[in-house]
Amino acid sequence: MAEPLLLIAAGGTGGHMFPAQALAETMVARGWRVKLSTDARGARYAGGFPSVVPVEQVASATFSRGGAAAKLGAPFVIAGGIIGAVAGMMRDKPTVVVGFGGYPTIPALAAAVILRRPRMIHEQNGVLGRVNAAFASRVDRLACGTWPTDLPPGVAGEHVGNPVRAAVLERAGAAYIPPGEYPMSLLVIGGSQGARVLSDLVPAAVAALPETLRERLRVSHQARDEDAARVVETYATAGVRAEVQPFFTDIPRRLSEAQLVISRSGASSVADISVIGRPSILIPFAAATGDHQTANARGLVQAGAAVMLPESALDAAKLSRDIAAILSDPVRAETMARAALAQGRPDATDRLAGLVETLARKMP
Repeated sequence: MAEPLLLIAAGGTGGHMFPAQALAETMVARGWRVKLSTDARGARYAGGFPSVVPVEQVASATFSRGGAAAKLGAPFVIAGGIIGAVAGMMRDKPTVVVGFGGYPTIPALAAAVILRRPRMIHEQNGVLGRVNAAFASRVDRLACGTWPTDLPPGVAGEHVGNPVRAAVLERAGAAYIPPGEYPMSLLVIGGSQGARVLSDLVPAAVAALPETLRERLRVSHQARDEDAARVVETYATAGVRAEVQPFFTDIPRRLSEAQLVISRSGASSVADISVIGRPSILIPFAAATGDHQTANARGLVQAGAAVMLPESALDAAKLSRDIAAILSDPVRAETMARAALAQGRPDATDRLAGLVETLARKMP
């Protein structure tokens, strides 16, 4: 009996590609053949996929970027990509097609609709991306990484969670040490977009903390290169021990050691925080498409695991008060950590893989 074939379609950003990679690794381990369909941009993130997964580059385009000529030509580029995807699927029929969002998923999902192949979407954020929204009513299953997720009327979603890296899974549910009369760690992570506001406000907020808190605090702050010098200077002037880098390669360890996390609310960051289980102050990126970072934060906030501070209402004094309120109240901090852990889905990849196998079993 031939091995079943999973066609994964994803592209554009690491936010789409990394969960796709996690599913690919699991399905290969379960004896499936796996192919990745993406464009040239998405292919740059495909280096971590298992070597047995071929990468098929497809033609696709977006209506939201480029000049007038590019936007006028987008339908023709997409149509060419769909024709190519249909031809490819007729040569090698996928058992299941899974889209992870982004314009490179259009050809594969459209071809799956045309050829009536079993198909599914995984949406990482609390608001559907444009492509996933367009296909939401045309797929057999819609898996949600964030819960709750805003869905179109008549569309049902299933919460599976967002797959996280193996290094995060190794520290899933790591014991939490609540704040106390000893050194404490504060982790500040901003994601790849719009993190300047954290460099503008967090050092000033930390500097304004009562001295009894400030002198026990150790800060790990992920800041852009252009912001690093002033961030370092503000912490140093306030007498706060701080490590400032553009990117920490050991975020899982720092998360597990933190008494409090201040972060953007990208889907991956929220997943990491909840799988390890730490209290957080979340500051959604105000310009995120569809305000999806606010939606991503909603589950942790409603569970009592996080405080959400919109950028529009944010200043250093308010942020300082919220930091002090959590770090001065070990009972509250520990309750928040437990609530975060309860929201985690460390088995997200297995849940997603289970949906794929369920769809495959329904094949005639």
